[in-house]
Amino acid sequence: MAHYSRRDFLKTGLAAGALVGAGRLPLRAARGSATDWVTLGKSGVKVTRLAFGTGTISGRVQRELGQEQFTSLVRYAYDHGIRFFETAESYGDMHRMLGIALKGIPRDSYRLMSKVTTRQGVDPQTKIDELRKLANTDYFDIMLLHWQHTSTWPTDSNRWQDGIQEAQVKHAVVARGASVHGLPALRRVPDTNWLQVAMIRMNHTGKSMDAEDFATSGPGNVSEVVTHVKEARGTGMGVISMKLVGEGSFTKREDRQAAMKYAFQNAGVDSVTVGYKNTAEVDEAIENLNLALG
Repeated sequence: MAHYSRRDFLKTGLAAGALVGAGRLPLRAARGSATDWVTLGKSGVKVTRLAFGTGTISGRVQRELGQEQFTSLVRYAYDHGIRFFETAESYGDMHRMLGIALKGIPRDSYRLMSKVTTRQGVDPQTKIDELRKLANTDYFDIMLLHWQHTSTWPTDSNRWQDGIQEAQVKHAVVARGASVHGLPALRRVPDTNWLQVAMIRMNHTGKSMDAEDFATSGPGNVSEVVTHVKEARGTGMGVISMKLVGEGSFTKREDRQAAMKYAFQNAGVDSVTVGYKNTAEVDEAIENLNLALG
């Protein structure tokens, strides 16, 4: 850490003051970008604003690329500044494929998030260790309880919550959280103290978002979802959003741009994840998010 004398401090302060007085120092913060590192609330975990998702149609789109093409796409995203990668137990072979794709890249240069299915009869520690081995990693930066979709999930998942906390003590997991589906589950997020990170569906139309019925085919309640996002962030939670392209239904670029803008400017999320199948989609997502931050 650099050390400054009182004289240095005064000289620096006077110089900055002179620039402001001359109108040559910008008076507002510099514009952010998709590849900036941001902190997910009180978890302390830093991720890039834009993540690389591997769950398009439960991972089928990414799996069908094949390992070589998938690895090339992951490396392309990494080289273009996306350093946050996420997957889930339910995405088929994606832990293994992602582990291969990231092999050889310094582990401290990217963040990795996974999600566990909170089924009965499975030992949480065994499952987390299995996923670490598949992903070729000593630890996950974030581990989520996947697909919590009932109002009773905070108590129903107690055994898995304890298991993730035990993994945190063992340094196999850094931060903990949940992904939720449906308003009954989402309404429990802001007051669930166990949560450090919440993953919440978000776009401007309500497509594939939260409604009273978690599996509804109709639009979700966008305004209520935004309210709970803001409540969660107000408690110090980090919020990551998904469904930014309406689960692939936004075929017009202006809709994809509007969804990105809505997530950051209206809902105020910290980070978003998008699934990709080619480099053009990576480029577009970066550009769309950069525009949203403008």
